[in-house]
Amino acid sequence: MSDNKSGLASMFGELLSPFRPATDVLAEYPIVLTLIIMVLAVITASIASTIVVKVIGRLVKQTSVRWDDQLIAAFHKPLFWSLVFIGLVLAIEPLGLPQTAGNILQSVIATTLVVIWTSFLLRFIRIVLRAMSRSAREHSMVRPQTQPLFENLGFMIVLAIAIYLMFRAWDVDMTAWLASAGVVGIAVGFAAKDTLANLFSGVFILADAPYKIGDYVVLDSGDRGKVTHIGIRSTRLLTRDDVEITIPNSIMGNTRVLNESGGPHEKFRIRVSVGVAYGSDIDQVKTILYDIAIAEPQVCDDPEPRVRFRMFGASSLDVDLLCWTENPEVRGRVLDVLNTTIYKRFNEEGIEIPYSKQDVYIKELPSS
Repeated sequence: MSDNKSGLASMFGELLSPFRPATDVLAEYPIVLTLIIMVLAVITASIASTIVVKVIGRLVKQTSVRWDDQLIAAFHKPLFWSLVFIGLVLAIEPLGLPQTAGNILQSVIATTLVVIWTSFLLRFIRIVLRAMSRSAREHSMVRPQTQPLFENLGFMIVLAIAIYLMFRAWDVDMTAWLASAGVVGIAVGFAAKDTLANLFSGVFILADAPYKIGDYVVLDSGDRGKVTHIGIRSTRLLTRDDVEITIPNSIMGNTRVLNESGGPHEKFRIRVSVGVAYGSDIDQVKTILYDIAIAEPQVCDDPEPRVRFRMFGASSLDVDLLCWTENPEVRGRVLDVLNTTIYKRFNEEGIEIPYSKQDVYIKELPSS
């Protein structure tokens, strides 16, 4: 064992210097002195933890948030046991244990404290990140979609530091372990480069959030569907044919993704293009299209439907009906209803929808 443990014991031993006259009197009774120190340590820990929970806890209860109450409740246990174990380090000093036994006991105490505080820090990270995700705004870094990412990252950092401190408590040299970990990391990196590419792409997708669960997206490949799952390795889409597609995140991160549910709202605009014959009353056509959109329950009133006379076509007057639905999922259904209604209404009103025609003239019949 190194000399840092004896230095730690001497540092704690200086805490007893104000009580040196009393300890000198009880020096002939080391067991009694040890018990007295332990009792005082437990009393001190109980008082300190009570002050934190009762006094400070009463103050934080007056705030509008609730996560600080959870932190105070979680802080009670590590504070109490830290003071008790400090008292234990002071209590074993009068016993005059052999150096080896004393160092082992101090290593056990240090390891126990690392475990206690690691548990507290993991709970602290979970409480704070969940509170941040609940109150997150649209462009906040910590959102419900990215909370698991930051939570897992924080857990890994805390656990790595905890393992390092445990090795240090037992005077284990970490140099060889770190070198071995570096070699293993390089080998794993080459063997699982595709998996790692998906992993890092998944991290960036969760952090950047170009789409979320429930959004309708269209990929460069033409695949269109509802996002049902965003994982570290892949993203899943449910198509309109009720077929689930699993796409590796490395592909999702390097392709053009059209998010039909993105933008200021989830509403999706539908364009119904129709041509009417030259000579038709264009004002009547625009009024009919507008009335059809207004009467359809699946068409939104806000934004209001619009009718636009686009151009003079080769054989028709081209008009567009623009209207919005609540979400992209019902686009095909609403288009079917609108097209059917427009066709029936134009027939009733005598408005012709032109189509390509070919007239065949026989110039001369063949001679028999």
